[in-house]
Amino acid sequence: MSAESTPGPHIPEPPTTAAGRRGRGRRRKPPGSGRRALRVTAWTAAGVLVLGGTGVGYLYLKLNGNLRTVDINQMLGSDRPAKVDNGSENILVLGSDTRSGANRKLGGGADDGSARSDTAMIVHVYKGHRQASVVSVPRDTLIDRPSCTDAQGTTHDAATGVMFNSAYSTGGATCAVKTVESMTGIRMDHYLEVDFSGFQKLVDELGGVTLTTTEAIDDPQSHLDLKAGEHTLDGQQALGLVRTRHGVGDGSDLGRIQLQQAFVKALIHQVEQVGVFTSPKKLYDLADTATKTVTADSDLGSVNSLIDFANGLKSIGAQNMHMVTMPVRYDPSDPNRVVVAEAKAKQVWAALRDDEPIPASATKGTATGQAEGVVTSS
Repeated sequence: MSAESTPGPHIPEPPTTAAGRRGRGRRRKPPGSGRRALRVTAWTAAGVLVLGGTGVGYLYLKLNGNLRTVDINQMLGSDRPAKVDNGSENILVLGSDTRSGANRKLGGGADDGSARSDTAMIVHVYKGHRQASVVSVPRDTLIDRPSCTDAQGTTHDAATGVMFNSAYSTGGATCAVKTVESMTGIRMDHYLEVDFSGFQKLVDELGGVTLTTTEAIDDPQSHLDLKAGEHTLDGQQALGLVRTRHGVGDGSDLGRIQLQQAFVKALIHQVEQVGVFTSPKKLYDLADTATKTVTADSDLGSVNSLIDFANGLKSIGAQNMHMVTMPVRYDPSDPNRVVVAEAKAKQVWAALRDDEPIPASATKGTATGQAEGVVTSS
């Protein structure tokens, strides 16, 4: 259900970018099934607007103050791929495995202040903002990391044959973006990061996410024990699902990625079912949690910017998202690591640069993790 069709307080139309603007007098098409990709950001807008009254200014400032930002453009300067002005957008989305604060228990490690990119997805939004491709990058991929400077101004030397997720742990968001741009030759227009504890709380506030497992999943390391069948996962179980690797497929990171991709689609479907816009309190609670959970690049680092960004993506439903894993093959010297299948990966990056669909040949015959179909939307 969209805010426009919700009974109750009138919600003003948020400001739109050129991509999201429509002419006067045109009737909005009813939203399709599967709902909206990255819809979490829309809760920020609705949480401010739906409450109305004299408290709007305070609530706006509170939500705005929740956001954490990093100025990727300033830190990277001109040493990066050129912007492609064809109406498409590329967003690097990371799930951070931070071993401090509320994440210490969730991460399962010592409070040593370290952090890793536990999940990495390159989201390509096609011109017109009605289709998207999502390319998951396995964290165990051996890559060449470029030199980079972290937020404290410390420069880290380039390294060869290191795991992909070491880029984030070495130099934070800036190094992760620079590494992805070096690998792909594609400029990342935006950066979004979600942490463990915020992810868990968001799922709980949604009332859980319903999905079906086609086989049992038992992984003591991620504290996940699910029988085959339909489940409504709470936040802790959802976190266990997107982190499990030993309970499915071949036990690799590739199998975990297949579960993550299936969960993202189930999450998008769940947002449609919950009807968050019918409850101002639920809406605000979700907005408050979402803005505390997300770290964004400075171009997205305000409530207004997130409103515009979400508005530009609102026509993309789960059925319009093509999700793949970056083409890789198992490292012959270490089965716990993978290396980029260069020729096939080039097909993926070329398709995204040209704003074209990713060809099936780009991922055919590559390592998969053997967990496809274990989780489906209910």
